[in-house]
Amino acid sequence: MYIASIGSLLDTILDRTVVVGYTRAGYRLRSGMFNPDDLEPMDGKVALVTGASSGLGLAAAEGFARLGAAVRLLARDERRGEGARAEIVARSGNGDVRVDLCDLSDLEAVRQFAERLRQELPRLDVLVNNAGALVSERTLSPDGIELTFATNVVGPFLLTNLLVPLLQKGAPARIVNVSSGGMYTQRVHLDDLQMSDGEFDGPTAYARSKRAEVMLTETWAQRLGGTGVVAHAMHPGWVDTPGLKSSLPRFYRVTKPLLRTPLQGADTIVWLGAAPEPGRSSGGFWHDRRQRPTHRVPWTKETPEERERLWAECERLSGWYESRPEGHRPSVGSAQTPPDADPNR
Repeated sequence: MYIASIGSLLDTILDRTVVVGYTRAGYRLRSGMFNPDDLEPMDGKVALVTGASSGLGLAAAEGFARLGAAVRLLARDERRGEGARAEIVARSGNGDVRVDLCDLSDLEAVRQFAERLRQELPRLDVLVNNAGALVSERTLSPDGIELTFATNVVGPFLLTNLLVPLLQKGAPARIVNVSSGGMYTQRVHLDDLQMSDGEFDGPTAYARSKRAEVMLTETWAQRLGGTGVVAHAMHPGWVDTPGLKSSLPRFYRVTKPLLRTPLQGADTIVWLGAAPEPGRSSGGFWHDRRQRPTHRVPWTKETPEERERLWAECERLSGWYESRPEGHRPSVGSAQTPPDADPNR
């Protein structure tokens, strides 16, 4: 009991200091308290990881493969995806790894991929929404949605809802949304979700999109209650990935000696998909296998009504609707034709 209390105090101190807690030093200190028996075998289970050609996605996919799962790697580039697949097979010894191509910022591509997957798979046990974008200039997706918001929020929103039927067939199943500690600095601006007013700032747009991911996770947890599908969000700390190097080069240069490896950053993703504890709850926000607060300061907090407004706007932008009047109600997981995506374009 005394040792556990000391460990809990150390974890809290690391979490509050941020600079230490998010680095490889924080992971090393915490990982000594991890239970290696938490990661149960995943033989017979299927895990889908988006953004799996490098960085966190590649590391998470490798973790699931090592546990025996059949792994689907969602990538935009076939060459990079196949390279990741070969790397995972060589490292894990698991040959049941397949590459799927889809650009999450393209909603029609998301619909087509989800339809193919529903035809090919009898079930889905773990969905990891990891793919993300951080751009320096305001750019529009093929559907006319600001690219960061399209890739990080609207695309995963559509994909997840289209795959809910497969997840329900795999129940108990898990949705794992990969957020960022940067979301602590921002609240979601519901009147300007796509940052069309004023000067566009890439890191701010990214942090707001990561806040939106956590809000949607909490909403999925409520809406999927009782279905056997749980939803959690997590942040990996500061991780040495190609995305960080290209998107935030100055931050990368300054922090490189402190950055976690992708495997360290992805540890909680794999734990959320495989361990018993997260299967007994839903809607949590996790870092290093422990649930964390979703807000550090009061001005980032949202109301339940604001979470519902975000959900409704994602429905509108993606063209996916959970409910319609009687006679016009698509089943859960059905696709709709999107309306004009960006009213501010």
